[in-house]
Amino acid sequence: MITSRLLVYVAVLVLCVIKVSSRDTFIAAVYEHAVKLPNATLVPVSHEEALAVMNQNLDLLEAAITSAANQGAHIIVTPEDGIYGWNFSRETIYPYLEDIPDPGVNWIPCNNPKRFGYTPVQERLSCLAKDNSIYVVANIGDKKPCNASDSQCPLDGRYQYNTDVVFDSQGKLVARYHKHNLFMGENQFNVPKKPEIVTFDTIFGRFGVFTCFDILFYDPAVTLVKDFHVDTIVFPTAWMNVLPHLSAIQFHSAWAMGMGVNFLASNIHHPSKRMTGSGIYAPDSPRAFHYDMKTKEGKLLLSQLDSYTHHPIVVNWTSYASGIKAFPTENQEFTGTAFFDEFTFLELTRVTGNYTVCQKKLCCHLSYKMSEKRTDEVYALGAFDGLHVVEGRYYLQICTLLKCKTAHVHTCGGAVETASTRFDMFSLSGTFGTQYVFPEVLLSETQLAPGEFQVSSDGRLFSMKPLSGPLLTVTLFGRIYEKDQTLKASSDPRSQVPGVMLLVIIPIVCSLSW
Repeated sequence: MITSRLLVYVAVLVLCVIKVSSRDTFIAAVYEHAVKLPNATLVPVSHEEALAVMNQNLDLLEAAITSAANQGAHIIVTPEDGIYGWNFSRETIYPYLEDIPDPGVNWIPCNNPKRFGYTPVQERLSCLAKDNSIYVVANIGDKKPCNASDSQCPLDGRYQYNTDVVFDSQGKLVARYHKHNLFMGENQFNVPKKPEIVTFDTIFGRFGVFTCFDILFYDPAVTLVKDFHVDTIVFPTAWMNVLPHLSAIQFHSAWAMGMGVNFLASNIHHPSKRMTGSGIYAPDSPRAFHYDMKTKEGKLLLSQLDSYTHHPIVVNWTSYASGIKAFPTENQEFTGTAFFDEFTFLELTRVTGNYTVCQKKLCCHLSYKMSEKRTDEVYALGAFDGLHVVEGRYYLQICTLLKCKTAHVHTCGGAVETASTRFDMFSLSGTFGTQYVFPEVLLSETQLAPGEFQVSSDGRLFSMKPLSGPLLTVTLFGRIYEKDQTLKASSDPRSQVPGVMLLVIIPIVCSLSW
C-alpha cells in the first residue's frame, strides 16, 4: 500500500513538473525602432565613439524591453541594424563589432563581461534580459579572426558577419545566427561558408532565427520549419516596403500563414526610406501589426500566441485550379510590370465576374464581386511565372488581383497605396508548381484584413465576408526554390576587403528596393 501510494505521488509530482515547465501560450513583443544613425564618415571612428552611438540606441531599446516585460512579455524582438544603423563600408563598421562566441560556451555576459574580451553591447543586452526576466533578440555585428591557413580568409584577416543574438531570461547567450542571404549593399559583411540552422528551445516552444532577406530563400528559412519543426520564427529586419506584393506586413504575415508558424517581425522605423511594418503573426491570422509612414516614433507591439503551432492541413495549391476549365472572356490580355517582372493581365470590366489569365505553366482563376464598379478605378487579374532578377534572383509564380495605379491599364502593376473600391467576395486560385505559396490580402492605406479570408485545402484563397476596407491586392505568391540558381552576395570572402571599388553602392541593408 505504501509503495502504491508512493508511485501515485511520484506520478503526480512528475505531471506537475511537466505542467510547470511548459506553457500553452506566451506573450510576444516586437519593437519597431526609430534608429539613431551615426554621422556619415569615410574613415573608422574610435571604439568609444561607436559605443556612444550604440548606447543611444540601447537606451531606446531598454525602455521598450522594460515596458514589454512590465506588461508580461516573455520574449521581445528588436530590428536588424537597430543598434548602429547602416551606411558602412567594411572598414567603418569594424569599431561597432564584437567577438560573439558560440552559445555552447555557457556564458552570461552580465555576470562575466570580460570572459571574451571587450563586449559592452553583449553585456548590456544580457543584463537587460536578466534584469527584466525576458528573452531578448537583437542584431549586432560579429568579428572572427582568420589567417592564411584558411583559403577563404579575407585579406584583412577577419570575417565580419551580420548577426542575430538571443539572450534568455537569465541573461545567458542561447543563440547566435550569421545572416546568410546578404542583400545588395551589405559589402561590409561576409557570407557564412554554409547556411546556419539556428534554433533555441524554451518552455513556450521551439524558436528559429533568420534575418530579413533570408525570408525569400529556402535556407535557412524553410528548412527551420520543414526539418527542424520550429513553432515560432524571430525575425529582425530592416525592410523597405515594395508594393504591390512585398510590403513588410503583407509578406511577413503571408509567410506565417503559408508555413504554419508564429512569426515575430521587428522592423526599423525610418519612413523616409519606406521602412516601417512590424508584426506578431499567428498561422491563422495577424495578432498585432504596425504600419506608419507619418510619424517618426518607434512602436511596441504585444500579443498572446499559442506556444506550439499545430500545422494546418496540407494545402494542395493546384488541386482546385487544375480541375476547372478556363473561364471564357472577351477581354484582351495585356502586359504590365510589377517590381520589374512582366505580368500578363486581364482587366476586370464588370462589377462581378469570373476570369482566367495564364503565363507559361501558371493559370490563375478569379471569381469576384465588387460592391460597385467605379469609373475612376481599374482592377486587373495578373499572372507571372518566371525568374525575378532585379535586387535578388529568385523564381516566382504569382497570381494577383490588384488595383492599377490610375484608370489606364498601362499602369497596372505599379505601386498603389490607396483605393476606394470594396469587394463583397473573391476566390483566387492557380495551377502552381510548388507547395510554397504565401497568401496575401492588403487593404487601402497598407492595412491587413485579419479574420476576413482563409485558404482551403484545395488551394483557393477566398473571402469569408465582405472586406472591411477598399482593396489593394489579393495575391498568391509562390516560390519555386529549385529554379533559383541563386546568386549569393559574394562567393569569395577575399573580395570583401578595403580598396575594392564597387560599381554600385546601395546603402540599405536588407530592403527589397532603394
